[in-house]
Amino acid sequence: MFNLYGTNTMKRLLASPGLLFIILLHVVSYSYAQHDTRNRLLQAYWDDDYINFYGNGTDKAYTNGTRFTLFYTKNKPSHFLFERVFPKAGDSSKNVFGFGLSQLIFTPRDIANPNFQPNDYPWSGALYATYSHYSYNEKKKYDLQTELDLGVIGPASLAEQTQKMIHKFVNYQEPNGWDNQFRNSLMLNLNFTAEKQLLTKGNFLEVIGGGQVMIGTGTNAAAVYSLIRIGKMSPYFQGLIRHYSRSDALNKTQLYFVFKPRVQWVLSNAILQGRTTANKEYYRPINNLLASYSFGVVLVINRFSVSSIQTTSTPWLQGLYSHTWGNFTFTYLF
Repeated sequence: MFNLYGTNTMKRLLASPGLLFIILLHVVSYSYAQHDTRNRLLQAYWDDDYINFYGNGTDKAYTNGTRFTLFYTKNKPSHFLFERVFPKAGDSSKNVFGFGLSQLIFTPRDIANPNFQPNDYPWSGALYATYSHYSYNEKKKYDLQTELDLGVIGPASLAEQTQKMIHKFVNYQEPNGWDNQFRNSLMLNLNFTAEKQLLTKGNFLEVIGGGQVMIGTGTNAAAVYSLIRIGKMSPYFQGLIRHYSRSDALNKTQLYFVFKPRVQWVLSNAILQGRTTANKEYYRPINNLLASYSFGVVLVINRFSVSSIQTTSTPWLQGLYSHTWGNFTFTYLF
């Protein structure tokens, strides 16, 4: 059961940018009610470790992440440089483009302690914009996904201001250690993912294998994973927009479950490494080998969808603890 009870908890949920954004979705829904373009997908993505299927919500390590993205398709060839040079999944591929804005927040377990805590996760934040290009080949059952991230790690990420504002709104413990966060640094990353269908059973079961490489000043890593989808759903390689909408079908509902085990080899992660602004000491070194698994459910009704996913990861830093966080994602097609 979700750990979502109590007045303070409800205030915290309402204070989250992810849930406030749902109000905007209703406005957009009304504004475009008379239009039939259906090629833009507005998505609000919210991670928080207080969202917990087991009722064990926390406020530590990777404690919050939000992302707002506008995905879209085009009927004509693009003149935008990135949309022309990023790889496509064949001449007949279905291409989905996107622009997004993300913020990530990390803190140690004891947020009331103003002192440097080298034996826990750092006070750290990142704020960055993402350009994405997802290309799907429905016939050959594979896709290529490219993302370019540009932003900042450090005080300019506004992680301190965001966390303090939310904690003040819900009358929760004030975080006192942000003077120990990393100095400002540029975050520029190129992330490439390839996926291929391994097994399918009608429109009820899909098993997809994936690999990912991340290169840049933010994260340098490689990962392999398996994505399993079970339920009533559109075929995966019809494209991202069909994952979260059903407006062009007679039956406008999808309901499916997802499970995603993942193994990652990490060479560097600037959000978790580096010197602090007030100390010359380092935090613990990163763990190079990480394992995680995610599971949850996706509900699609016509042009609107909501999903809830739980993720558990082995420790990112050596000698520390594993971590679990939940996610809500809301999308609207217009």
